[in-house]
Amino acid sequence: MQTLLSIYNRLIESTECKYQRYLHARIDWQERLIGVKGARGVGKTTLMLQHIKQTFPNRSQAFYVSLDNLWFSTHTLSDLVDYLYTHGVLYFFFDEVHHYPTWIREIKNIYDSYPDIHVVFTGSSLLELDNAEADLSRRLRMYHMYGLSFREYLAINGLCEIPAIPLEELLEEHVAAASSICARLKVLPLFEKYMHEGYYPFFLDAANRESYSERLLRVVSTVIENDMPTVEDLEYETLQKTKRLLMTLAQTVPFTPSVATLCETLSVTRNQVIRLLSLLERARLIRQLHAEGKNLKAIGKPEKILFDNPNLMQALTSNVDIGTARESFFAAMMSVMHTLSFPKEGDLRVDSKYTFEVGGRNKGFAQVRDVPDSYVVADEIETGFGNKVPLWLFGMMY
Repeated sequence: MQTLLSIYNRLIESTECKYQRYLHARIDWQERLIGVKGARGVGKTTLMLQHIKQTFPNRSQAFYVSLDNLWFSTHTLSDLVDYLYTHGVLYFFFDEVHHYPTWIREIKNIYDSYPDIHVVFTGSSLLELDNAEADLSRRLRMYHMYGLSFREYLAINGLCEIPAIPLEELLEEHVAAASSICARLKVLPLFEKYMHEGYYPFFLDAANRESYSERLLRVVSTVIENDMPTVEDLEYETLQKTKRLLMTLAQTVPFTPSVATLCETLSVTRNQVIRLLSLLERARLIRQLHAEGKNLKAIGKPEKILFDNPNLMQALTSNVDIGTARESFFAAMMSVMHTLSFPKEGDLRVDSKYTFEVGGRNKGFAQVRDVPDSYVVADEIETGFGNKVPLWLFGMMY
């Protein structure tokens, strides 16, 4: 126990609170059971440690522990809570819960047995946490932590503090907003760097000898090799085919996928392809777009596939299609607070209202000329005009 207490105090002491991710202000910390899920490396641990450091002047009222600690090989989570509760701890912060086999049952029992205890937990196995939400739904308030927006990237690097801009305001006032920001810094070179290495805040970990791409590839391997088998009965050969599928997509998306071609390439059935695409999406590695109002029986086959964010593509292939990267960025920023679908004209439909065509600086309105509430989203421009909006500016929405 003393070892866990020492780790807790050491982590709190070393945690900086200069910048907090967008999600901190959105969480209702008064809830008794809070879950924070998100991909590895997006900052969930730092979020909890910052909250403890800022909220509890008396550190002994709270306790943080990662459930992958070897201490749990001979002790239970319930043992820990029972001991610390008798010593005055009422706020528990459990990190990486998916490493603890019976975490759902024990957290449920803790919630029911200690009415004055508050629990916050995080997990990086998005597939497992999605399944757990149903078991804890009556008690749980779950939040999803996404990667850094371009706005956060600028702030966390100490370059510029910019208030978040809601979508409607951004579309109406984009010229003034972009002009104001561009007067303060050179946006385009910074945006290009962000597109390569900015979505995951582990670029701040200077002590880690791995390159950004190497670390991101390790995250991808962990998701496929460790996370997927916990929720699906996948054989080794299937896991290898999943990696091949991901690499194939990195070379070809965005596209209207030919399931038959993928079946032939991977030597699998149609149902297996649909299943693997669904797993990759649930693991936040890819994003599938479906047409609005599509028949539920046919929803398995997506109209378009994008990557979850452009950094993943940069890590997976040296031959990145710039159009794919642009659309992946735009969809990543939009998906945090809006719903996406595949439109009849244009590249993406947002909230069943707005249609967007994404491209380079010379992209015109030909594809969406007669579409109401349509916009061209152009890369490589600092400011836009009319219904032509800079791509980078959509990174300011959260």
